[in-house]
Amino acid sequence: MQSQFATFARYNAWANRRLYDACALLPEAAYREDRRAFFGSIHRTLNHLLLVDRLWFGRVAESPYPVESLDQILYDNRSELRCAREDEDAKIIALVDGIAPRRLDEDLRYTTMEGEKRRTLLSLILANAFNHQTHHRGQIHALLSQTRQDPPSLDMIAFLHPV
Repeated sequence: MQSQFATFARYNAWANRRLYDACALLPEAAYREDRRAFFGSIHRTLNHLLLVDRLWFGRVAESPYPVESLDQILYDNRSELRCAREDEDAKIIALVDGIAPRRLDEDLRYTTMEGEKRRTLLSLILANAFNHQTHHRGQIHALLSQTRQDPPSLDMIAFLHPV
């Protein structure tokens, strides 16, 4: 199962690169336009995704990341956001690669944003984090389809078998 999560971490970085490449082609107004998605704009949704990755993977690394709210803007500048995303993706790969397989069947103890103490299997925490990424990348993909920019293919099979 550890190798699956290592694959998901690499797929995550690949999919994020493709999404950011497509978003880079958008005019600023289209990139920031409120498109009535949960977080409004493409930029705000990308920020949310980075924020929650820092939150969950910070817990996994036992280095909690302080979060004020789930719609907190970490980077207003899109190029700074992209650099931070690439850095985070590299950290996620390194973190997941370093997880001992036996640890996947152990509970991770953490505190929720509301201050509640929780315990959840690490394997389920990782599954949740990667699922969350896919969920919001799907939203961004849909938001891109509302613009003149074609959204990229993000299918994992395309990652596994590049042409």
